[in-house]
Amino acid sequence: MSKTVELAFGRGQLTVTLPAAAEPTIIRKTPLPKIADPRAAVLAALQAPVAAPPYAELVKNRRSACILICDITRPVPNRLFLRPLVEGLMAAGMPAEQIRIVVATGLHRANEGAELEELVGDPWVLQTVRVENHYARNDEDHVDLGPTARGTPVKIDRRFVDADLRIVSGLIEPHFMAGWSGGRKVISPGVAHHETIRTFHNARFMEDPLAIQCNLVGNPLHEEQLAIVKKIGEVYAVNTIIDEERDLVFVNFGEVVASHAAAVDFVTDSTVIKYPRRFKTVVTSSAGYPLDKTYYQTVKGMVTPMDILEPGGTLIIASECSEGFGSPEFFDAQRRMVEMGPERFLATLKAKSFAEIDEWQTEMQMKPMRMSRVQLYTTGLDAEERRVTGVEIVASVDAAVAASLHRHGDPSLAVIPEGPYVVPVLGAHG
Repeated sequence: MSKTVELAFGRGQLTVTLPAAAEPTIIRKTPLPKIADPRAAVLAALQAPVAAPPYAELVKNRRSACILICDITRPVPNRLFLRPLVEGLMAAGMPAEQIRIVVATGLHRANEGAELEELVGDPWVLQTVRVENHYARNDEDHVDLGPTARGTPVKIDRRFVDADLRIVSGLIEPHFMAGWSGGRKVISPGVAHHETIRTFHNARFMEDPLAIQCNLVGNPLHEEQLAIVKKIGEVYAVNTIIDEERDLVFVNFGEVVASHAAAVDFVTDSTVIKYPRRFKTVVTSSAGYPLDKTYYQTVKGMVTPMDILEPGGTLIIASECSEGFGSPEFFDAQRRMVEMGPERFLATLKAKSFAEIDEWQTEMQMKPMRMSRVQLYTTGLDAEERRVTGVEIVASVDAAVAASLHRHGDPSLAVIPEGPYVVPVLGAHG
């Protein structure tokens, strides 16, 4: 009798039918209790911050404020905390025109119109204060704070640098380069100049063995992000964690580094899941909407399960890619990788101090390609886009799974329904 599993796909689920003889291991995060009253939890976090005075005290006598929010690629529950933040500022006497919310796009596209409304999630906020996008390529929009010790030029959006009160907000989830998302990452790359982003995304950083998901110790990207925060000065953060249903399970507020570390401590044990063996067949997703809107973001789902993938095995990933590739620059990087071959392409990257925009994602994709057969199921890419993915396109996840199990002569497989939001690692349970 066949079995079925559900993968996050677009705004819904993709049902995968497994062969009768298949022996699936379903890998999910350890469930965390939902917060019954999310708005009350936000207010409580503002009243009892991490390494900071209560919010009502913090905002007194401030002349201006800039609040950073993540772009549409992250399902951050902005609707829960933006209004309390703004209301607190206005209650302390700050005029609405001195409050800015900036979408930390990094090098992603701007979020406008209905998409911006969805992102903010609260019409009152949009009607009350300015909500603007960051543009990493606009030189005049950035303040040059000088290089870090590693030589990264630090140029940050002046709206954030010049604000009297600086707040970032985000989602604490695994990140395949920087260890964990949120906190300091919302600043850089979030509101950094393209030269800043392109420097600490060059091959010197990307190929470092410590630049991996869920690792902050010795991670050069994380350390560079902390160095950038230090140059900016006083920064605070709202950190959120959500479950598979996108419901809030954690929120805190406080000094950006300390509060982010506390949130990471809270979520690590439920996100990093140890398994005592590797699998020759791994089936995963790009975590569904909004992460799987583009092929660019899909790469994260390919990299995350590498620790439990048997070298020479098969990695099958499902991603809708409803918006196509993600950027012209990423498309060009993929085209060069396909036409030059991975080894020659990587050699060109190692010769650069400035990475070309988005080619670091191609560099990350080559990591699972080196060790396994990578197969992609998608409904959103055209023929040329499918060619330059550089991976094998499959018409059916069901058929790809059956073929992989037969090819490897092993009925066992790992299924990761929520893709890069859960990190399986090789190790003993417990």
